[in-house]
Amino acid sequence: MRSALNNLSELRQRIVAALAGVAIILSAIIWSEWGYFAIFFLICMFSMLEFYKLLGLDGNVPLKTYGTMNGLLMFTLTFLVEKRIISDKYYLLIFLGLSVVYVIILYRKAELKPFASIAFTFLGIIYVGTPFALLNITVFVHDKYHAEIIIGLLFILWASDTGAYFAGKNFGKTPLFPRVSPKKTWEGTIGGGLLAFSMATIFAYNFKSLESWQWFFIAFIMVVAGTYGDLVESLFKRSIQIKDSGNSIPGHGGFLDRFDGLLIASPIIVVFINLF
Repeated sequence: MRSALNNLSELRQRIVAALAGVAIILSAIIWSEWGYFAIFFLICMFSMLEFYKLLGLDGNVPLKTYGTMNGLLMFTLTFLVEKRIISDKYYLLIFLGLSVVYVIILYRKAELKPFASIAFTFLGIIYVGTPFALLNITVFVHDKYHAEIIIGLLFILWASDTGAYFAGKNFGKTPLFPRVSPKKTWEGTIGGGLLAFSMATIFAYNFKSLESWQWFFIAFIMVVAGTYGDLVESLFKRSIQIKDSGNSIPGHGGFLDRFDGLLIASPIIVVFINLF
């Protein structure tokens, strides 16, 4: 299938891969909270492995496997606590897992910069693992699983990305942040924002798990924070001189390329929903 996709234009690759990905993710989320858990567990895992792999390209040597395991532990514990299967005291296991990193480094042979390795291991957990773990707090509102919330977040994110892509491609003239991402334009950002707010209108009208004004504010957060998330990842990729974070998703690059908007937006949305 991948070879067949490679024969298509970039736009057609994006469309086919997007439709397939959306179908898989939506099916899992709608099926049950365990379907949601399984699909985002995998997305979190592949995103973290991708991040650590990129760090390795720049000569860094983080604890790739152990860092990923800690990120997945955080994701799993947050899900189980929010689902009220275990007590929140089990969050202490996260600190235990992080403390073991120092011990592992002690036994790592030929480690030239041990604390740099520790720092980059923690960075993967904080930058990639934590935002995915916080999604669980967003999905479980008032101790109940709300599939429409995570679906809404994803559709608003994808609408913002899609609007920005087509508006930027057809009307983009004014650079947004040329030092980091020369191809991103204000016109693309505005186009992404318009499509994101249109998607928020649909969810505000059809789903009442959140107030209408909350859906619109989430769209605002997603456009602004999502744009910054994209720019941060672009800065990271430029620092190691690569175009895409990977080639896992034809036409879209890697998992980080596809979900980078969530990495900055997710913590802000969690704070917003729980405080307001």
